[in-house]
Amino acid sequence: MEILDGKKAALFYKNKIAAEVIKMKEKGMKAPHLAAILIGNNGASETYVAAKVKACEEVGFHSSLIRFQDTVTEKELLDKIHEINNNEDIDGYIVQLPLPNHIAENKVINAINPKKDVDGFHPENTGRMVKNLPCYIAATPFGILKLMQYYNLESTGKHCVVLGRSNIVGSPISILMARDGNPGNCTVTLCHSKTQNLKEITLQADILIVALGKPEFITGNMVKEGVVVIDVGLTRVVNESKKSGFELKGDVLFEEVSSKCSFITPVPGGVGPMTIVALLENTLKAARKEIY
Repeated sequence: MEILDGKKAALFYKNKIAAEVIKMKEKGMKAPHLAAILIGNNGASETYVAAKVKACEEVGFHSSLIRFQDTVTEKELLDKIHEINNNEDIDGYIVQLPLPNHIAENKVINAINPKKDVDGFHPENTGRMVKNLPCYIAATPFGILKLMQYYNLESTGKHCVVLGRSNIVGSPISILMARDGNPGNCTVTLCHSKTQNLKEITLQADILIVALGKPEFITGNMVKEGVVVIDVGLTRVVNESKKSGFELKGDVLFEEVSSKCSFITPVPGGVGPMTIVALLENTLKAARKEIY
Protein backbone atom coordinates (compact mmCIF):
# COMPACT_ATOMS: atom_id res chain seq x y z
CA MET A 1 0.00 0.00 0.00
CA GLU A 2 1.32 3.43 -0.97
CA ILE A 3 0.03 6.73 0.36
CA LEU A 4 -1.00 9.30 -2.27
CA ASP A 5 0.69 12.20 -0.51
CA GLY A 6 -1.10 15.38 -1.60
CA LYS A 7 1.32 17.63 0.30
CA LYS A 8 4.34 16.16 -1.51
CA ALA A 9 2.64 16.38 -4.92
CA ALA A 10 1.40 19.92 -4.19
CA LEU A 11 4.94 21.08 -3.37
CA PHE A 12 6.17 19.71 -6.71
CA TYR A 13 3.46 21.55 -8.66
CA LYS A 14 3.80 24.76 -6.64
CA ASN A 15 7.52 24.87 -7.39
CA LYS A 16 6.71 24.58 -11.11
CA ILE A 17 4.11 27.37 -10.88
CA ALA A 18 6.53 29.62 -8.95
CA ALA A 19 9.14 29.12 -11.69
CA GLU A 20 6.56 30.12 -14.32
CA VAL A 21 5.72 33.29 -12.37
CA ILE A 22 9.40 34.25 -12.32
CA LYS A 23 9.54 33.80 -16.12
CA MET A 24 6.44 35.97 -16.53
CA LYS A 25 7.98 38.77 -14.46
CA GLU A 26 11.24 38.53 -16.43
CA LYS A 27 9.20 39.15 -19.59
CA GLY A 28 7.69 42.26 -18.02
CA MET A 29 4.32 40.66 -17.27
CA LYS A 30 2.58 41.17 -13.93
CA ALA A 31 2.22 38.31 -11.45
CA PRO A 32 -1.16 36.47 -11.53
CA HIS A 33 -3.76 37.91 -9.13
CA LEU A 34 -6.28 35.67 -7.35
CA ALA A 35 -9.11 37.17 -5.29
CA ALA A 36 -11.43 35.41 -2.84
CA ILE A 37 -14.80 36.55 -1.52
CA LEU A 38 -15.53 35.23 1.97
CA ILE A 39 -18.91 35.69 3.62
CA GLY A 40 -19.54 35.21 7.34
CA ASN A 41 -17.38 33.34 9.84
CA ASN A 42 -17.66 29.68 8.81
CA GLY A 43 -14.66 27.95 10.41
CA ALA A 44 -14.00 25.56 7.53
CA SER A 45 -14.30 28.36 4.96
CA GLU A 46 -11.89 30.54 6.98
CA THR A 47 -9.36 27.67 6.97
CA TYR A 48 -9.72 27.03 3.22
CA VAL A 49 -9.35 30.69 2.27
CA ALA A 50 -6.36 31.20 4.58
CA ALA A 51 -4.66 28.21 2.91
CA LYS A 52 -5.36 29.69 -0.53
CA VAL A 53 -3.92 33.10 0.45
CA LYS A 54 -0.79 31.40 1.87
CA ALA A 55 -0.37 29.33 -1.31
CA CYS A 56 -0.54 32.50 -3.43
CA GLU A 57 2.31 33.99 -1.39
CA GLU A 58 4.37 30.81 -1.83
CA VAL A 59 4.21 30.90 -5.64
CA GLY A 60 4.53 34.68 -6.06
CA PHE A 61 0.89 35.48 -6.88
CA HIS A 62 -0.91 38.61 -5.73
CA SER A 63 -3.98 37.79 -3.64
CA SER A 64 -6.93 39.77 -2.33
CA LEU A 65 -9.41 38.74 0.35
CA ILE A 66 -12.79 40.47 0.24
CA ARG A 67 -14.87 39.91 3.38
CA PHE A 68 -18.59 40.39 3.99
CA GLN A 69 -20.73 39.75 7.05
CA ASP A 70 -23.32 36.99 6.61
CA THR A 71 -25.96 39.75 6.63
CA VAL A 72 -24.73 40.99 3.22
CA THR A 73 -27.56 41.33 0.72
CA GLU A 74 -27.64 39.43 -2.53
CA LYS A 75 -27.50 42.74 -4.42
CA GLU A 76 -24.39 43.89 -2.53
CA LEU A 77 -22.63 40.63 -3.33
CA LEU A 78 -23.65 40.72 -7.00
CA ASP A 79 -22.48 44.35 -7.24
CA LYS A 80 -19.06 43.32 -5.90
CA ILE A 81 -18.90 40.42 -8.39
CA HIS A 82 -19.71 42.82 -11.23
CA GLU A 83 -16.95 45.14 -10.01
CA ILE A 84 -14.39 42.30 -9.97
CA ASN A 85 -15.52 41.11 -13.41
CA ASN A 86 -14.50 44.53 -14.72
CA ASN A 87 -11.28 44.87 -12.72
CA GLU A 88 -8.51 44.07 -15.19
CA ASP A 89 -5.92 43.67 -12.43
CA ILE A 90 -7.70 40.57 -11.02
CA ASP A 91 -7.13 37.51 -13.23
CA GLY A 92 -9.32 35.03 -11.38
CA TYR A 93 -11.50 34.87 -8.29
CA ILE A 94 -13.60 32.55 -6.18
CA VAL A 95 -16.71 33.03 -4.09
CA GLN A 96 -16.22 30.70 -1.13
CA LEU A 97 -19.19 28.37 -0.64
CA PRO A 98 -21.48 27.74 1.18
CA LEU A 99 -23.38 31.02 1.00
CA PRO A 100 -25.98 32.27 3.53
CA ASN A 101 -29.48 30.89 2.89
CA HIS A 102 -30.86 34.25 1.70
CA ILE A 103 -28.46 34.35 -1.26
CA ALA A 104 -29.19 32.23 -4.36
CA GLU A 105 -26.04 30.22 -5.09
CA ASN A 106 -26.87 29.72 -8.78
CA LYS A 107 -27.44 33.44 -9.29
CA VAL A 108 -24.01 34.17 -7.81
CA ILE A 109 -22.21 31.49 -9.84
CA ASN A 110 -23.90 32.65 -13.05
CA ALA A 111 -22.79 36.24 -12.37
CA ILE A 112 -19.09 35.31 -12.33
CA ASN A 113 -17.26 36.13 -15.57
CA PRO A 114 -16.41 32.68 -17.08
CA LYS A 115 -12.97 34.06 -18.03
CA LYS A 116 -12.22 34.62 -14.32
CA ASP A 117 -14.06 31.55 -13.02
CA VAL A 118 -11.01 29.73 -11.66
CA ASP A 119 -13.22 27.51 -9.46
CA GLY A 120 -14.73 26.12 -12.68
CA PHE A 121 -18.35 26.35 -11.45
CA HIS A 122 -19.88 28.59 -14.14
CA PRO A 123 -22.20 26.70 -16.55
CA GLU A 124 -20.05 27.82 -19.49
CA ASN A 125 -16.95 26.15 -18.04
CA THR A 126 -18.96 23.07 -17.05
CA GLY A 127 -20.33 22.82 -20.61
CA ARG A 128 -16.87 23.24 -22.12
CA MET A 129 -15.58 20.49 -19.84
CA VAL A 130 -18.34 18.11 -20.95
CA LYS A 131 -17.46 18.79 -24.61
CA ASN A 132 -13.72 18.39 -23.88
CA LEU A 133 -12.98 21.99 -24.87
CA PRO A 134 -10.45 24.25 -23.14
CA CYS A 135 -11.94 25.31 -19.80
CA TYR A 136 -11.33 25.86 -16.12
CA ILE A 137 -11.95 22.47 -14.52
CA ALA A 138 -13.48 22.56 -11.03
CA ALA A 139 -10.59 22.66 -8.58
CA THR A 140 -11.16 19.41 -6.66
CA PRO A 141 -11.62 17.15 -9.73
CA PHE A 142 -8.68 18.90 -11.41
CA GLY A 143 -6.62 18.31 -8.28
CA ILE A 144 -7.51 14.61 -8.31
CA LEU A 145 -6.33 14.32 -11.93
CA LYS A 146 -3.05 16.05 -11.09
CA LEU A 147 -2.48 13.79 -8.08
CA MET A 148 -3.01 10.71 -10.27
CA GLN A 149 -0.60 12.13 -12.88
CA TYR A 150 2.04 12.76 -10.21
CA TYR A 151 1.93 9.12 -9.13
CA ASN A 152 1.60 7.80 -12.72
CA LEU A 153 -1.54 5.86 -11.85
CA GLU A 154 -2.80 3.76 -14.75
CA SER A 155 -6.48 4.36 -15.49
CA THR A 156 -7.06 3.21 -19.10
CA GLY A 157 -9.57 0.38 -19.20
CA LYS A 158 -10.12 0.44 -15.42
CA HIS A 159 -13.50 0.43 -13.71
CA CYS A 160 -13.78 3.73 -11.82
CA VAL A 161 -16.60 3.96 -9.28
CA VAL A 162 -17.52 7.46 -8.07
CA LEU A 163 -19.62 7.90 -4.92
CA GLY A 164 -21.41 11.24 -4.80
CA ARG A 165 -23.00 13.26 -7.62
CA SER A 166 -22.39 16.87 -6.54
CA ASN A 167 -21.77 19.51 -9.21
CA ILE A 168 -18.49 20.35 -7.47
CA VAL A 169 -16.87 16.90 -7.32
CA GLY A 170 -18.81 13.74 -8.19
CA SER A 171 -20.44 14.65 -11.49
CA PRO A 172 -17.40 16.38 -13.04
CA ILE A 173 -14.88 13.73 -11.98
CA SER A 174 -17.12 11.00 -13.42
CA ILE A 175 -17.04 12.79 -16.81
CA LEU A 176 -13.29 13.46 -16.64
CA MET A 177 -12.43 9.84 -15.79
CA ALA A 178 -14.53 8.56 -18.70
CA ARG A 179 -13.17 10.83 -21.42
CA ASP A 180 -10.14 10.21 -23.59
CA GLY A 181 -7.22 11.47 -21.55
CA ASN A 182 -4.62 10.71 -18.93
CA PRO A 183 -6.00 10.09 -16.39
CA GLY A 184 -9.16 8.90 -18.12
CA ASN A 185 -10.35 6.17 -20.48
CA CYS A 186 -12.15 4.47 -17.60
CA THR A 187 -15.47 2.70 -17.52
CA VAL A 188 -17.28 4.83 -14.93
CA THR A 189 -20.13 4.02 -12.56
CA LEU A 190 -21.60 7.02 -10.71
CA CYS A 191 -23.32 6.10 -7.45
CA HIS A 192 -25.35 8.20 -5.01
CA SER A 193 -27.76 7.99 -2.08
CA LYS A 194 -30.42 6.21 -4.15
CA THR A 195 -28.06 3.55 -5.59
CA GLN A 196 -29.11 -0.01 -4.78
CA ASN A 197 -26.64 -2.83 -4.06
CA LEU A 198 -23.89 -0.29 -3.45
CA LYS A 199 -21.46 -2.79 -1.92
CA GLU A 200 -21.70 -5.01 -5.02
CA ILE A 201 -20.65 -2.04 -7.15
CA THR A 202 -17.84 -0.75 -4.93
CA LEU A 203 -16.36 -4.26 -4.83
CA GLN A 204 -15.92 -4.04 -8.62
CA ALA A 205 -13.96 -0.77 -8.45
CA ASP A 206 -10.35 -0.65 -9.63
CA ILE A 207 -10.42 3.07 -8.75
CA LEU A 208 -12.83 4.28 -6.05
CA ILE A 209 -13.41 8.04 -5.67
CA VAL A 210 -15.52 8.88 -2.64
CA ALA A 211 -17.13 12.31 -2.20
CA LEU A 212 -20.16 11.75 0.02
CA GLY A 213 -19.47 13.83 3.12
CA LYS A 214 -20.31 10.80 5.32
CA PRO A 215 -17.45 10.07 7.74
CA GLU A 216 -15.94 6.57 7.45
CA PHE A 217 -18.80 5.34 5.24
CA ILE A 218 -16.59 3.00 3.16
CA THR A 219 -15.44 0.00 5.19
CA GLY A 220 -12.97 -2.77 4.46
CA ASN A 221 -15.60 -5.24 3.23
CA MET A 222 -16.71 -2.80 0.50
CA VAL A 223 -13.45 -2.82 -1.51
CA LYS A 224 -11.37 -5.44 -3.32
CA GLU A 225 -7.66 -6.13 -3.03
CA GLY A 226 -5.43 -3.74 -5.00
CA VAL A 227 -7.99 -0.94 -5.33
CA VAL A 228 -6.92 2.71 -5.68
CA VAL A 229 -8.95 4.82 -3.21
CA ILE A 230 -9.27 8.60 -3.44
CA ASP A 231 -11.08 10.00 -0.41
CA VAL A 232 -12.49 13.50 -0.99
CA GLY A 233 -14.43 13.56 2.29
CA LEU A 234 -13.49 15.99 5.04
CA THR A 235 -15.83 16.20 8.02
CA ARG A 236 -15.22 17.69 11.46
CA VAL A 237 -16.11 15.04 14.06
CA VAL A 238 -16.29 15.88 17.78
CA ASN A 239 -13.33 14.48 19.74
CA GLU A 240 -12.92 15.86 23.26
CA SER A 241 -9.41 14.40 23.55
CA LYS A 242 -8.17 16.77 20.84
CA LYS A 243 -7.08 20.31 21.72
CA SER A 244 -9.41 21.70 19.03
CA GLY A 245 -12.32 19.58 20.29
CA PHE A 246 -12.69 17.85 16.92
CA GLU A 247 -10.82 15.74 14.38
CA LEU A 248 -11.05 15.52 10.61
CA LYS A 249 -12.45 12.34 9.12
CA GLY A 250 -12.66 11.20 5.52
CA ASP A 251 -15.46 9.18 3.90
CA VAL A 252 -13.27 6.06 4.09
CA LEU A 253 -12.48 4.04 7.25
CA PHE A 254 -8.75 4.27 6.66
CA GLU A 255 -7.68 1.63 9.21
CA GLU A 256 -9.79 -1.07 7.52
CA VAL A 257 -9.57 -0.06 3.87
CA SER A 258 -5.89 0.89 3.55
CA SER A 259 -4.64 -2.69 4.06
CA LYS A 260 -6.43 -3.74 0.86
CA CYS A 261 -5.32 -0.79 -1.30
CA SER A 262 -2.52 -0.39 -3.78
CA PHE A 263 -2.82 3.39 -3.29
CA ILE A 264 -4.92 5.53 -0.94
CA THR A 265 -5.16 9.23 -0.04
CA PRO A 266 -4.89 10.25 3.60
CA VAL A 267 -7.32 12.67 5.26
CA PRO A 268 -6.17 15.35 5.72
CA GLY A 269 -3.20 15.77 3.39
CA GLY A 270 -4.51 14.00 0.30
CA VAL A 271 -6.95 15.74 -2.02
CA GLY A 272 -7.08 19.04 -0.06
CA PRO A 273 -3.61 20.37 -0.97
CA MET A 274 -4.19 19.37 -4.60
CA THR A 275 -7.42 21.39 -4.76
CA ILE A 276 -5.41 24.51 -3.91
CA VAL A 277 -2.77 23.63 -6.55
CA ALA A 278 -5.53 23.28 -9.15
CA LEU A 279 -6.86 26.71 -8.21
CA LEU A 280 -3.37 28.20 -8.63
CA GLU A 281 -2.93 26.51 -12.01
CA ASN A 282 -6.31 27.81 -13.22
CA THR A 283 -5.31 31.31 -12.10
CA LEU A 284 -2.01 31.02 -13.97
CA LYS A 285 -3.95 30.03 -17.10
CA ALA A 286 -6.30 32.99 -16.57
CA ALA A 287 -3.35 35.42 -16.29
CA ARG A 288 -1.92 34.05 -19.52
CA LYS A 289 -5.31 34.08 -21.28
CA GLU A 290 -4.82 30.38 -22.15
CA ILE A 291 -8.50 29.37 -21.99
CA TYR A 292 -10.38 32.40 -23.35
